[in-house]
Amino acid sequence: MEQQLINLLMFIIPALITGAIAFLFFREHVENENKRRDYLIQKDLQKDSLPIRLQAYERISLFLERTKPSKLLVRVHPTSSSKKDYESLLIANIEQEFDHNLAQQIYVTDQCWSITSTAKNATIQMIRKANLSDKVDSADKLREVILTDMIDKRSPSDAALSFIKEEVSNIW
Repeated sequence: MEQQLINLLMFIIPALITGAIAFLFFREHVENENKRRDYLIQKDLQKDSLPIRLQAYERISLFLERTKPSKLLVRVHPTSSSKKDYESLLIANIEQEFDHNLAQQIYVTDQCWSITSTAKNATIQMIRKANLSDKVDSADKLREVILTDMIDKRSPSDAALSFIKEEVSNIW
């Protein structure tokens, strides 16, 4: 009986070891296949989303270009000689451009969107500050003061555009 038990163990132990090794190899194979499948799905999603993300960066770049004070003042002419009316018109134009591009924040990083918002707000503040100047008494004078201030300074949009270019170059 003892001999039979030993013989039985001689057959069972190798079978258990072989079964355990087969189980571990099978589990490892399944995990690798799941990782490979996840990678392929991610790769396909990225391939589909990349053009949309790049388009979002293009739209934000266009927004920043259109709201640069130098370009905004050329595009948006005063409707009256009132400096307050012109200030409101410029700010409304910036806000409208921004609202038109709100959906782009879904496709860009939070930092990029934050920098874009900051550039918009800084441009608005620049316009408001120029309007408060003692030198400004009309809409045309407001345009002149803003443009003169921009000669020496870099616009907020330029800084944001530099960030966007850097971020897009890192996507590749």
